[in-house]
Amino acid sequence: MKAAAPSMPVRRALISVSDKTGLEPLAHALADIGAEILSTGGTAQQLRKAGLAVTEVSEHTGFPEIMAGRVKTLHPTIHGGLLGRRGDDEAVMAEHHIAPIDLLVVNLYPFEQTVANPDCSLEQAIENIDIGGPAMLRAAAKNYAGVGVVTDPDQYPEVIAALQANQGLDASQRFALSVAAFNHVARYDAAISQYLSAQSPADEPPAPSVFPGQFNGAWQKVDDLRYGENPHQRAAFYRDTNAPEGAFAHYQSRQGKALSYNNLVDADAAWACVSAFSQPACVIVKHANPCGVGTAEGLAKAYELAFATDPTSAFGGIIAFNQGLDAEAASAIVQRQFVEVVLAPGFSDAALTALAQKPNVRVLQMPSAPTSAATWRLQPVGGGLLVQDDDQAIGTESGLQCVTQAGVDAALTQELDFVWRVAKYVKSNAIVYGREGRTLAIGAGQMSRVDSARIGVRKAEDAGLSLVGSVLASDAFFPFRDGIDQAAEAGVRAIIQPGGSMRDDEVIAAADAHGMAMVFTGMRHFRH
Repeated sequence: MKAAAPSMPVRRALISVSDKTGLEPLAHALADIGAEILSTGGTAQQLRKAGLAVTEVSEHTGFPEIMAGRVKTLHPTIHGGLLGRRGDDEAVMAEHHIAPIDLLVVNLYPFEQTVANPDCSLEQAIENIDIGGPAMLRAAAKNYAGVGVVTDPDQYPEVIAALQANQGLDASQRFALSVAAFNHVARYDAAISQYLSAQSPADEPPAPSVFPGQFNGAWQKVDDLRYGENPHQRAAFYRDTNAPEGAFAHYQSRQGKALSYNNLVDADAAWACVSAFSQPACVIVKHANPCGVGTAEGLAKAYELAFATDPTSAFGGIIAFNQGLDAEAASAIVQRQFVEVVLAPGFSDAALTALAQKPNVRVLQMPSAPTSAATWRLQPVGGGLLVQDDDQAIGTESGLQCVTQAGVDAALTQELDFVWRVAKYVKSNAIVYGREGRTLAIGAGQMSRVDSARIGVRKAEDAGLSLVGSVLASDAFFPFRDGIDQAAEAGVRAIIQPGGSMRDDEVIAAADAHGMAMVFTGMRHFRH
């Protein structure tokens, strides 16, 4: 393979962009070094309005744009100028009057933005599939030894600086831009493939809820991690290129040592759970399960309630808040426990000062508001991938069905809603005991539901918390009455569960026998 030249001045650039953000400063930088600018359509018009000299591509090729602009850059003069190897192909280029193009600036038709509109028709989607753009990008990226290729306005400042300093791009810059261009085209093609493989030509607009015939994704590496689930496993974190702004993946690190795989798994679980509450809330997670949840008028009190649920498990846990963290709550954490990660949508200066006393603690600032966009949940299996809708519903929005002789009032309904929200984020089989906006005990991840109930009772005893008068949530139905009997023995006064068991009558009768209230949600929240 021939080595790339260390520096390549830009004598001629082709600019054709859909997103015209930041375009004029880049074009002026090219003009300042005497580069000829080729362009098309709306891009050429904008550059001329900015007082720049522009040569239309059709003038450069001697061939007009045709088919309403569908064919304008698909021409040997353009692709020869991009693909021609400096040195090796210059004689052929001269023979056919092909001038080299040293810099290509292209971004593509907004296909993903177009199909994100629920009213988008299949015809509109097809018209927003760029053909010439990806072809040029691939050509320029392949020939990075002599050509620079720019695909994103965020790259413009670096390119402008290189033009001003060296009148061109060095080899390392051209290679990095080439990789970015191939990634850009790959994501674009993947989006088209995934969208079209879920559609039928008869759909107007196409049905958006169908799983595609081919599932494609694009993830961009954010960072190498310290290690995976275990120290002998390597790991990295990738962000979905289509992740909405409120997604966990858009966290920002404010402090601390490098994150591990387990840190991020637990932090994601903590952020999802704490985001389920509107009042000030704190969630402490250990091994992807909440071990304590508290809500209160202030974050410091919410943290105290969450910690009190299970102080043993809270050691080395992940602590999440749904509001900006203040100094009082931050200081309480630092003084009380060892913590791996603290995350919140914001931090006061005093809170950051308090957390800085423990410089190894990872401090993650989360998006200001959780995402509400519907997403899919992905689960790799050996040689395959499971894809499902994200479980975004709660199940209490449309009301609860009271199935026992003992009824529930507004205050009790509020308590049941709290433990139900927590149970949604606990690994199945999940049992959550709580009272007055706080958890008292959590039983998680057991093969039988009654074992989870028993573990919760033991944890409450270990923490010195009474379950008398508490409420209980179960993420799925009770298959037998034994779980109800266990709850009654512990002092539970009301239960929330999905219902739907063949033995619902037996379970309801058990609750009535113990004088307990029970409500059904009609919705299960398994979490494997």
